[in-house]
Amino acid sequence: MSLGVLNNISAIYAQNNLNQTQMSLQNTLTQLSSGSRINSGADDAAGLALADGLHANVAALTQSAQNASAGVGMLQTADGALAQVTNLLNRAVTLATEAANGTLNTSQVSSADQEYQNILTEIGNIGSKTNYNGNAVFTATAVNVFVSDGTASGASTFAETVGALTTASVGTTSGGGAGADLTASATLDSTTAAGILTTLTSAVQDVAYQRGTIGANINQLSAAANVANTQSVNLSSAENNIRATNYGQATSDMAKFKILSETGIAALSQANAVQQDVLKLLQ
Repeated sequence: MSLGVLNNISAIYAQNNLNQTQMSLQNTLTQLSSGSRINSGADDAAGLALADGLHANVAALTQSAQNASAGVGMLQTADGALAQVTNLLNRAVTLATEAANGTLNTSQVSSADQEYQNILTEIGNIGSKTNYNGNAVFTATAVNVFVSDGTASGASTFAETVGALTTASVGTTSGGGAGADLTASATLDSTTAAGILTTLTSAVQDVAYQRGTIGANINQLSAAANVANTQSVNLSSAENNIRATNYGQATSDMAKFKILSETGIAALSQANAVQQDVLKLLQ
């Protein structure tokens, strides 16, 4: 090979290889410091698209689980309120049974009726004042609980309806209609007690049916939340497998590129030194 000074081919090769080694070393150090194998689209375009898509799915599923849990909270609030209504109705049943007995005097019947009227008022208050997150619970209006994995095919909407609760409609019937009407007899006395007792018994049954329906809906939403959480965990794992740095491989690459960098610098230094031999010919 002839000596010349116009182009130092050996140095050019050495410099080119050194530049590639430095870029690879920088990329490896970025992976190690960030914990992510993909730090730009240039690292793995297809992997980045897949990982970002999975991340969007996880975000939707995480929020969906929270949506379902919020729906469960609303239904549990309604169930708790209806449990108190059942306690009130049971007390009213006792009062009606007591008032139907002819051994009570007028004052005692009046006291029983006063407590019965207070029970009716309290049932009405529970129906009108029970709320969840500032929204009335007993509205007979569907509340949509949305669950999705971020795709159209993976979306579900659960329409949760809690029937209205007033003294004219306590609980719900098997057909989903209005429950027992406690306003038919305004005053509890010996002449109305039997009829009121029959209505109260129906009211207890209607509330029990409504609570059973609410319980089934709670189980459905709880299952939806569990499914969303499970999917979220599995997709997070899949995303991690794509995106995360393989530290064993990365540290091995770092050692390799550091050695190549050092030998590349030495080779470039030697290639530059060869050019100095031309000067010896001129002495």
